[in-house]
Amino acid sequence: MSKRIKVNANINKDILTVWNTYHDPDHIEKWNYASDTWHTPKAESDFRVGGRFTYRMEAKDGSAGFDFTGQFDLIEPPYRIQYHLDDKREVNIKFKKNGEFIYVEVVFDAENENSVELQKRGWQSIVNNFKKYVESL
Repeated sequence: MSKRIKVNANINKDILTVWNTYHDPDHIEKWNYASDTWHTPKAESDFRVGGRFTYRMEAKDGSAGFDFTGQFDLIEPPYRIQYHLDDKREVNIKFKKNGEFIYVEVVFDAENENSVELQKRGWQSIVNNFKKYVESL
């Protein structure tokens, strides 16, 4: 059984904006990266239970890249998204009101290639980019 990792952020925006920005491919291309040297040049999503998604993540200099792919298992607007990646790892995202903020929590199964700390830092950076992007809208 793999380790579960949790990352989160409090976002100063209404829940529908947070929800829609999180799953819309046009928005995903603008916030889905862990460092400024990476980007997501293409995102595709069939946002429905059983629908698939592919987010192309690449180093801006073209030196590395991969497809982040999976299938949606549960969608409860605007509070919860659950999906599994093609390597069978599960990801659960929750959105809930926290005072004047929307608390976004992402819990995911760790993979075995990179350290837990590296994975947590990378996913937290992505959530931080999401927060910054959403709050700029």
